[in-house]
Amino acid sequence: MKTGKSRSRLPKGSTFLIYLGIVLVLLAFALPLLFVVNTALKTQGDFFVDPAGVTQTLQWSNIVDAWNTVDFGRYLINSVVYTLVCATVGTFASLLMAFPVARNFMRGSGAWNAVFVLGLFLPVALVTQFQMLLRLGLYDTQIGYMLLLSASVGIGPLLIVGYLRTFPLELDEAAAIDGVGYFRYLFTFVAPLSTPVLVTAFILQALTVWNEIILATVVFSDENKYPASLGLKAFQGQYASQWPLLASATIIVAIPIIVIYASLQRYFVAGALSGAFKG
Repeated sequence: MKTGKSRSRLPKGSTFLIYLGIVLVLLAFALPLLFVVNTALKTQGDFFVDPAGVTQTLQWSNIVDAWNTVDFGRYLINSVVYTLVCATVGTFASLLMAFPVARNFMRGSGAWNAVFVLGLFLPVALVTQFQMLLRLGLYDTQIGYMLLLSASVGIGPLLIVGYLRTFPLELDEAAAIDGVGYFRYLFTFVAPLSTPVLVTAFILQALTVWNEIILATVVFSDENKYPASLGLKAFQGQYASQWPLLASATIIVAIPIIVIYASLQRYFVAGALSGAFKG
């Protein structure tokens, strides 16, 4: 007698199409990465002779040259500081916005959710931001740049709202009976229990800050304050670009964020799924 539920199986043709789709998606992501790695291992002459050909010489020195040519370490330090500060402040702000909406402490919680969604599609007001920094005396300052990026919370509030709505209301009532204040409850009870979704919000904003280039181009005139993403243009000349060094620098920029994502992947997946499907 069968005690378990019978598993539904997909037709063989559907299974084949699913695997084919997965392979095509992997190729779509892998081929550009392989092209960058292949370019980074070429000499400048080999690249101009055959840009798409497989390299015959492994020029590992390109990575060292890319690091030393323009003091690339300074740009990386700037990016690390911008990313850690902005992602931390943005995640903190997302939690402060999401908690009262998730718990219906504010009227029109549905309207606030609509505001969060609308904020994802509104264009960036670069001219307004530029004028605001000028009037506040924060143009070409790292503080002004980080303030603007910290305010770009993205999808973080929506994910946190969905996650917090899975918490039982009895938890709030028990804390109220024990005399726990609003902020103490938020940061000593809610925040630790929301670690997966908070890490997810942190990673998503960290990716945005790390890869940001347009705002940095508008805000900074001092090259010493450039993030690593904007520092890549140092390898682009007026008449020719150092493509192997540029590809090597691109790999250097990508490695830190890959390491962060790999180390926090389990939190990212748990937070993203919970915030998306349990709201």
